Amino acid sequence: LWAVGGFLFFGLGLLGVVIPFIPTTPFLLVAAFCFARSSEHLNTWFKSTKVYHAVLEDYVARRAMTVKSKAMVLIPVTILLGIGFALMGSALAARVALAVVWMAHIIYFGFVVATERGDDC
Repeated sequence: LWAVGGFLFFGLGLLGVVIPFIPTTPFLLVAAFCFARSSEHLNTWFKSTKVYHAVLEDYVARRAMTVKSKAMVLIPVTILLGIGFALMGSALAARVALAVVWMAHIIYFGFVVATERGDDC
Protein backbone atom coordinates (compact mmCIF):
# COMPACT_ATOMS: atom_id res chain seq x y z
CA LEU A 1 0.00 0.00 0.00
CA TRP A 2 2.89 2.39 0.70
CA ALA A 3 4.24 1.78 -2.81
CA VAL A 4 0.81 2.41 -4.36
CA GLY A 5 0.53 5.65 -2.39
CA GLY A 6 4.04 6.62 -3.44
CA PHE A 7 3.29 6.15 -7.12
CA LEU A 8 -0.08 7.89 -6.81
CA PHE A 9 1.41 11.00 -5.20
CA PHE A 10 4.46 10.89 -7.48
CA GLY A 11 2.09 10.95 -10.45
CA LEU A 12 0.18 13.89 -8.98
CA GLY A 13 3.50 15.65 -8.40
CA LEU A 14 4.49 15.07 -12.02
CA LEU A 15 1.15 16.53 -13.08
CA GLY A 16 2.08 19.60 -11.04
CA VAL A 17 5.28 19.94 -13.06
CA VAL A 18 3.30 20.02 -16.30
CA ILE A 19 0.18 21.88 -15.14
CA PRO A 20 1.29 25.07 -13.37
CA PHE A 21 -1.69 25.49 -11.04
CA ILE A 22 -1.31 22.05 -9.44
CA PRO A 23 1.13 22.20 -6.51
CA THR A 24 4.09 19.86 -7.01
CA THR A 25 6.00 19.96 -3.73
CA PRO A 26 3.28 18.76 -1.33
CA PHE A 27 2.53 15.74 -3.51
CA LEU A 28 6.21 14.88 -3.81
CA LEU A 29 6.68 15.18 -0.04
CA VAL A 30 3.89 12.65 0.49
CA ALA A 31 5.39 10.44 -2.23
CA ALA A 32 8.77 10.58 -0.46
CA PHE A 33 7.09 9.59 2.82
CA CYS A 34 5.33 6.65 1.16
CA PHE A 35 8.36 5.42 -0.78
CA ALA A 36 10.54 5.60 2.35
CA ARG A 37 8.12 3.21 4.05
CA SER A 38 7.53 0.93 1.06
CA SER A 39 10.95 -0.51 0.25
CA GLU A 40 14.58 0.52 0.07
CA HIS A 41 14.59 -0.17 -3.68
CA LEU A 42 11.65 2.17 -4.40
CA ASN A 43 13.02 4.81 -2.05
CA THR A 44 16.39 4.72 -3.84
CA TRP A 45 14.66 4.89 -7.22
CA PHE A 46 12.54 7.88 -6.16
CA LYS A 47 15.58 9.74 -4.84
CA SER A 48 17.35 9.21 -8.17
CA THR A 49 14.61 10.89 -10.24
CA LYS A 50 15.16 14.33 -11.78
CA VAL A 51 11.99 15.63 -10.13
CA TYR A 52 13.25 14.67 -6.66
CA HIS A 53 16.57 16.42 -7.31
CA ALA A 54 14.90 19.54 -8.69
CA VAL A 55 12.17 19.93 -6.09
CA LEU A 56 13.00 18.11 -2.85
CA GLU A 57 16.70 17.35 -2.56
CA ASP A 58 17.75 20.68 -1.04
CA TYR A 59 14.82 20.71 1.36
CA VAL A 60 15.49 17.16 2.56
CA ALA A 61 19.22 17.75 2.92
CA ARG A 62 19.09 21.12 4.70
CA ARG A 63 15.49 21.45 5.92
CA ALA A 64 15.49 24.81 4.17
CA MET A 65 14.09 26.24 0.95
CA THR A 66 15.07 29.18 -1.19
CA VAL A 67 12.66 32.09 -1.59
CA LYS A 68 11.99 30.92 -5.15
CA SER A 69 11.15 27.39 -3.97
CA LYS A 70 8.80 28.72 -1.32
CA ALA A 71 7.10 30.91 -3.92
CA MET A 72 6.74 27.91 -6.23
CA VAL A 73 4.80 26.18 -3.46
CA LEU A 74 2.80 29.09 -2.08
CA ILE A 75 1.67 30.83 -5.26
CA PRO A 76 -0.17 27.85 -6.83
CA VAL A 77 -1.64 26.85 -3.46
CA THR A 78 -2.86 30.40 -2.88
CA ILE A 79 -4.41 30.57 -6.36
CA LEU A 80 -6.15 27.20 -6.03
CA LEU A 81 -7.45 27.89 -2.54
CA GLY A 82 -8.54 31.37 -3.64
CA ILE A 83 -10.53 29.89 -6.52
CA GLY A 84 -12.08 27.34 -4.18
CA PHE A 85 -12.86 30.07 -1.66
CA ALA A 86 -14.57 32.18 -4.33
CA LEU A 87 -16.59 29.23 -5.63
CA MET A 88 -17.83 28.26 -2.15
CA GLY A 89 -20.29 31.11 -2.15
CA SER A 90 -22.15 31.15 1.15
CA ALA A 91 -20.77 27.84 2.49
CA LEU A 92 -19.21 29.40 5.58
CA ALA A 93 -17.73 26.20 7.06
CA ALA A 94 -16.01 25.33 3.77
CA ARG A 95 -14.65 28.85 3.39
CA VAL A 96 -13.29 28.78 6.95
CA ALA A 97 -11.66 25.38 6.28
CA LEU A 98 -9.95 26.71 3.14
CA ALA A 99 -8.79 29.81 4.98
CA VAL A 100 -7.31 27.66 7.76
CA VAL A 101 -5.49 25.45 5.23
CA TRP A 102 -4.13 28.54 3.47
CA MET A 103 -2.95 30.08 6.75
CA ALA A 104 -1.28 26.79 7.71
CA HIS A 105 0.67 26.85 4.43
CA ILE A 106 1.71 30.46 4.98
CA ILE A 107 2.80 29.79 8.56
CA TYR A 108 4.65 26.57 7.72
CA PHE A 109 6.51 27.73 4.63
CA GLY A 110 6.89 31.34 5.77
CA PHE A 111 7.98 30.81 9.37
CA VAL A 112 8.74 27.13 10.11
CA VAL A 113 10.80 26.13 7.06
CA ALA A 114 14.10 27.98 7.13
CA THR A 115 14.84 30.32 4.23
CA GLU A 116 18.08 29.56 2.46
CA ARG A 117 19.76 32.45 0.77
CA GLY A 118 20.76 31.36 -2.69
CA ASP A 119 21.35 32.75 -6.14
CA ASP A 120 17.63 33.00 -6.83
CA CYS A 121 16.74 35.39 -3.96
